[in-house]
Amino acid sequence: MSELILNFILALCPIILLIIIMMGFKQPAWKAAIGAAILAAFEAFFFWHQPIEVIGMSALEGATMALWPIVVVIIAAVFTYNLVCSTGGMDVIKSMLKSVSADKRVLVILVAWCFGGFMEGMAGFGTAIAIPAGMLMAMGFDPLFSCLVCLVSNGFPTPWGSIGIPTITVVNLLGMSNSIDLSTFQVMQTGIFFVIIPFLLVVMTTKSFKALKDMVWLCLGSGLGFVIPMFIVSKFVGAELVVVIGSVCSLAITILLAKTVKPNPEYLMEGPSGQTAKFTLKEALVACAPFIFIFIFLLSTSKLVLPIHTFLAQFASTVTFMSPTTFTWINTPGVWIFLSAILGAIVQKASFKQFKDVFIATLKQMQGSIIVMVAVLAAAKIMIYSGMIDAITAFAITVMQGAYPIIAPWLGMLGTFVTGSGTSSGVLFGQVQANAATALELNQSWIVGLNGLGVGVGKMLSPQSIAIALSAVGGLKEDSKLLKMVLPYGVVFLIFTSIIAFVGTSLVG
Repeated sequence: MSELILNFILALCPIILLIIIMMGFKQPAWKAAIGAAILAAFEAFFFWHQPIEVIGMSALEGATMALWPIVVVIIAAVFTYNLVCSTGGMDVIKSMLKSVSADKRVLVILVAWCFGGFMEGMAGFGTAIAIPAGMLMAMGFDPLFSCLVCLVSNGFPTPWGSIGIPTITVVNLLGMSNSIDLSTFQVMQTGIFFVIIPFLLVVMTTKSFKALKDMVWLCLGSGLGFVIPMFIVSKFVGAELVVVIGSVCSLAITILLAKTVKPNPEYLMEGPSGQTAKFTLKEALVACAPFIFIFIFLLSTSKLVLPIHTFLAQFASTVTFMSPTTFTWINTPGVWIFLSAILGAIVQKASFKQFKDVFIATLKQMQGSIIVMVAVLAAAKIMIYSGMIDAITAFAITVMQGAYPIIAPWLGMLGTFVTGSGTSSGVLFGQVQANAATALELNQSWIVGLNGLGVGVGKMLSPQSIAIALSAVGGLKEDSKLLKMVLPYGVVFLIFTSIIAFVGTSLVG
């Protein structure tokens, strides 16, 4: 038992170092990730007695997986968003949202929940917190409140952020054949939160349950209109477009049901927030053009259109590092998002200089995230092939035994809380969850999905998320205050994730 404990502590050291560097020394995530990777390599050599060539090939496998397709998707998605902002398309989209209603309750759901979900599905990496929070503050909402509702709204869509990259990364890491089963289970696990959160946002906005009286159908439609399309897309297509389609459906339903909400002076915004903006259909389509292209390309190259999907699948290469790794060169989301950005720029009449400047600015903006992805995946692969992940798994199973699913979401929460990234959390603990499922003879996709369930809580509590939110509303130095505001929601949500994990495992596992 003492050897089991010692191996567990040693295996956790790279993750502990990550926490200390970020939380204790207040250093950026990329420095912490590099430190974790170096320590993982050091331990793999001196304590797990792995040859240098094995450590090097493990790190190389992780780094290449990070660069293609993860980093490509990240850059492409954020670049597309930045380009739409540069061309003025985002101003049109914001104004269209503000023109729907002057009711505070409706506006918070539209901006924080529906539009925030869309931004998470398209770009992720903080855009779904920063952009809606800035919009709400511009409409007249309190800055800290704007941050709070966006943090609560953004958590559970995270496993499908940036065109599903957190889920796709775990699928690739574990060698699963496709993302359908994992994504479908994740929707089942998080579904109740997608239904509850619109109701919660109304209560948070008004500080009164009474305000729900004439909002029940809108909240229900907004929640179910989000999660039902998510389930359908997951079941028949995979993870890439889950939140994008879910948020668009939720947005459309919420806009329609907003007309049924009777004006109540108690909940109306002051000022021009509800005035109708003068936009033609052509202007609206031009503003949304890049996102429309992304939707069309990703859907038409998915398994729903099998002839195209099969044809494009042949353009791939398999390279063996520690294990065979396949790189798909054309039919990967990053390529289609870049193409959509190019076509969108043409439609929006962006100049070549504007296109180039935005691309260079995006690379500079995302350089820290790129380093984090490469270093974290390198560290994760070293930990997997050296036996560190097995040591963590063995300890967790020995201590928790059949009750392990109860703590499975806590690992996902911890990974995201530390790194601010659902992708990094999956990389750090996806293999642990898979190993636990195998040892306990449970459904692997269900148990691994519980990591994504915990990601939803970790995202809203993460210091990085809080910092991003505050920077979007004028750079307020209220980190501790905002954390205290969001912490009660995170604690309650985390308890519910354990209940869902325990009950669901007894039914599905």
